[in-house]
Parts: sequence; C-alpha cells; structure tokens
Amino acid sequence: MDAIADSVVLEPAPTKPSRGYWGSVLQRLRRDPVAMVALGVILLIVLAAVFAPWIAPADPIKGSMIRRLKPVGFPGYPLGSDELGRDMLSRLLWGGRLSLFLGITPVILAFGIGSAIGIVAGYLGGWINTVTMRTIDVFFAFPSVLLAIALSGALGAGILNSIVSLTVVFVPQIARVAESVTTQIRTRDYVEAARISGASGFTIVRVHVLGNVLGPIFVYATSLISVSMILASGLSFLGLGVRPPEPEWGLMLNTLRTAIYNQPLVAALPGAMIFLTSISFNLFSDGLRSAMEVRQ
Repeated sequence: MDAIADSVVLEPAPTKPSRGYWGSVLQRLRRDPVAMVALGVILLIVLAAVFAPWIAPADPIKGSMIRRLKPVGFPGYPLGSDELGRDMLSRLLWGGRLSLFLGITPVILAFGIGSAIGIVAGYLGGWINTVTMRTIDVFFAFPSVLLAIALSGALGAGILNSIVSLTVVFVPQIARVAESVTTQIRTRDYVEAARISGASGFTIVRVHVLGNVLGPIFVYATSLISVSMILASGLSFLGLGVRPPEPEWGLMLNTLRTAIYNQPLVAALPGAMIFLTSISFNLFSDGLRSAMEVRQ
C-alpha cells in the first residue's frame, strides 16, 4: 500500500507549455475581432494589388472616349469608367499597388533611420541626446502636411521624391518615440548589471536594448502607415506625387473631381479605397498596441 501511495504522489502533474511574450501577443490579437477584421481587409487589398496584372479585367491606361464616365454596373465596366473611358475596376486594382507602395515604403525607411537615431541618442544621453533631439524638435515646428508639401514642391513631382519627402516627415516622429523608450530602458537594473560586468555598449544595445524598444517603435510605425497613405494621396491630388497616366488613388481622385456631378459614385470610389485602407491600418494598429500591453 505504501509503495502504491508513493507512486501516486510522485507522478508529475501535467503542465501547459508557455507561449512566451510574442505567443501571448498573438493570442490576445486573435481575440480582438475588430483587429482581425481590419487585418483581413488589409490582406484582401494587398492581395488584390499584388495580383492586379492577372485579375484586372482591362488595361488600366487604355481608354475610349465614347465610353467615358459610364455608371457603376454598366456592361463591361463593373465599377464604371473614368473621364477618359478607362475601366475603374482595373485602375483601382492597379492603383492599389502604387498607393500601398507609397504608404508603406516611407514608413519602413523612417522606421530604420528614426530607430537608429533615437536609440543612439537615448542610450548615449548627455550632449549627444540634447543636440540630436533639439534638432529633431525643429521638424515638429511644421505640420506634417505642410512639411510634405514643401519638400515635394522643392524636390519636384515623382514617386521617388514623394518617398523622400514622406520619409523626412516620419523620421523625427519615430526618432522621438525611440529615444523616449530607450531612455527608460537605459536605467533598468539588467542594463546597469551588464554595464558593470564589462559588456560593451554595442553588446548592451544589441542584447538588452533592441529587444525591448523595437516592439513599441514597430507598433507606432504601423499607425503611421495610414497617415502616409493619406499624405501620399494628397501629394498626388495636388500634382506633387504620381504623374499621369499612372493609376494611383490620390491622382484618380484629382482627375475625377470634375465628374462628381455627373457620376458621383464613380468619382467617390478612389476616396473610398483610401478611407477603407487607412482605417483598416489604424484599427489593426490599435489592436496590436492593445495586445502588446503588458500589465504588471
């Protein structure tokens, strides 16, 4: 009897495997229905843009003056046609490629540049931090829209110049967040212990700082994608971004503004796509931020 009792007592209790921090983040994110719907919309728009050459029913540039400004549902034109008789569905699909490219690329570039500037300034501190952040503050004196317009106007219209302008707009914002988070991490006990143990500054940043600061910076950067798309579309609308006849949602909104009284639904389609994509990125960013919050 004693042997049986010992065998029962010594049996280990089953344990649930630990998911880790990022596993918990994904678990909380999956439980957020709004974020999941937003992610689904984003993936659908991205896939439609990527496969536009294969799923677009017509040439997005070739038009027909006898078929201009056809309404939604017209035979052969599911979403109507624009002022030059070009198929709107094809132009929206192809336009998504440029609009997403102009919305995401500047944020990626600003994420790399701004994170490097902010982390270096936050970790080194002292006069380097002061000079760097006071220089960054100069850019905050100008609203993002006016700064983007001024830079694009100085550089000239074009896709490359738009990317450069938007990157310059977003670098100070990301650098500010990176510097703030790094300054907090720099005073933690494990960073001080690594410094006392003789670890080099590069090793401390690589091992202890990057893993803790890149998450908040990434979440903030995702929230800038919607802003970037709106600014890029605004530049194209003003003639400072993509040039005709390339399909891009902001440029399409500009060329169709004269048709708003004849075909208001057709003229509103590019704006609806800009709104849908921007709000989806915003909602997903909010869900990701909530999922990454760790309550102590």
